Amino acid sequence: MKYLFTTVAAFIASTGFAVAQDMRPFTDDTGTEVMIPVDPQRIVSLHDSALTISLLELGVIPVGSQGRLTEDGTPFIRSAKELTGIGFDNADITFVGAFPVDLEAVAALQPDLILTTQWQEAPVDQLRQIAPTVLIDYSARGDWGTYATVADIVGEADQIATMEARYAAAIAQIRDRIDTETISISTIHARSDTLFAFNPYGNIGRVLEDAGFRQPQAILDVPLNNHMDFSAETLPQFDADFIITTFNGSTAETPEDVRRYFDNLVPGYCDLLHACRTGQMFIIPREEASATSYDALLATTYAIQAMIGGREFVPMDN
Repeated sequence: MKYLFTTVAAFIASTGFAVAQDMRPFTDDTGTEVMIPVDPQRIVSLHDSALTISLLELGVIPVGSQGRLTEDGTPFIRSAKELTGIGFDNADITFVGAFPVDLEAVAALQPDLILTTQWQEAPVDQLRQIAPTVLIDYSARGDWGTYATVADIVGEADQIATMEARYAAAIAQIRDRIDTETISISTIHARSDTLFAFNPYGNIGRVLEDAGFRQPQAILDVPLNNHMDFSAETLPQFDADFIITTFNGSTAETPEDVRRYFDNLVPGYCDLLHACRTGQMFIIPREEASATSYDALLATTYAIQAMIGGREFVPMDN
């Protein structure tokens, strides 16, 4: 990728794009003070599930977004259709690439604000030459700190109080109906080549913590807002009364694929895990489980209540 612009002024001169806007200072997670628009109109979002989904749920349509590609090369915004009904195919959002994004495609959209994360491989110093750029460190802020930051940047912070109230009511339902503190739930996952665990695991992890469920110490030992890979022999450390894991439907993965991953890594895994051999292991879609979205968070509370509440189960200690 060739170096695009030597200065912001050169970019504006080359495109003829210059709109007077009220600006305000914002210190991003690189420690850089960035002058950003008070009311941004042309946002480019450089992470789909961590940033773009939040924007769409807040009612803000970016002009461009990072995305993924299906096997046939069709771009999509991970989880967007399932959670918001919006995608590249039915909204005026331009696909600007994946990891890294195409800097020329970003610049062609004449953004007045770029939002990015530490995962985006496009250099932030080059992004800053296109438009004011805010880097949000997801590992430091977590899902909902990231969401709150996005809402603040786009002037929609007032919406969060209402969404948090809905979520708090759903958590109260779980606590009223389930003796959560006596139940352990694990969120261990398998790829084709390794086991992995997050702390917390997206929406599932937040619901488990807020509702008061117990979790295996092996998961709590993972650094906060991060994930770790684990060797196959550690699998028994992640057993619990229940196990909730996920499959990635956006890549045409199925629950059966996940079972195969576990079995390839640990042959006979189901016999080794109390939750599996008692029928208390669930494999649910990753879209709702991991996207930074209050609709997805509420869907997860209902799913967990449906799976665990009102049923007889075999505790692991028995």
